[in-house]
Amino acid sequence: MTQLIYVADPMCSWCYGFDPELQALLDSMPDAELDILVGGLRAYNKEPLTDELRQTLHQHWKHVAEASGLPFSEAAMSQPGFIYDTEPACRAFVAAKMVADHLTVRQLLPVFHAIQRAFYAQGADVTDLAQLAVIVTDALNQIDGADSFDVASFLETLNSPACMMATQQEFQQCQRWGIRGFPALLVLHQDALHLVASGYTKTASLQAAISQVKEA
Repeated sequence: MTQLIYVADPMCSWCYGFDPELQALLDSMPDAELDILVGGLRAYNKEPLTDELRQTLHQHWKHVAEASGLPFSEAAMSQPGFIYDTEPACRAFVAAKMVADHLTVRQLLPVFHAIQRAFYAQGADVTDLAQLAVIVTDALNQIDGADSFDVASFLETLNSPACMMATQQEFQQCQRWGIRGFPALLVLHQDALHLVASGYTKTASLQAAISQVKEA
């Protein structure tokens, strides 16, 4: 049984671009277990986006679009006074793990993807808790059956001190592991963690790196 740990942030553009590569890897490893930890790319940021940073992000997004072929919308980022705080989006995924703890984290990967697509492809403001609650609840209901989850209950979990603390603990765990960039993919082998991807990586390279770890 291969155990993978994916460290990412829903508002990290290269993580969004990495989605097809990760999905292809998982499709080739149907028995692999997956855990997802949120990394907190720009967590707790309080400063509105400057024109300079907006232009820098635009260039990053252009590179990701070229590499991945995925669509991008700048609608959210173009809002006046937009604050690029990734903590709410990270916390929304942590909340999803809390309310749907009967599902495996691998089963919840589409929830992570839904937050990403909402921000990058649809231009939704995923710093807004109300929007996040709708996005995540819809995604959860698609996985677990219609009306399994409701927005009000999810918002309650999302706003809870326990969820805020759990999110912060994931940020801290990633820092303890020395993760310096996202996306990062680790494999647990013989009770040791091995970093097999740091940054955008093609599926074939991921497969080769995992095989190398297993054969060592």
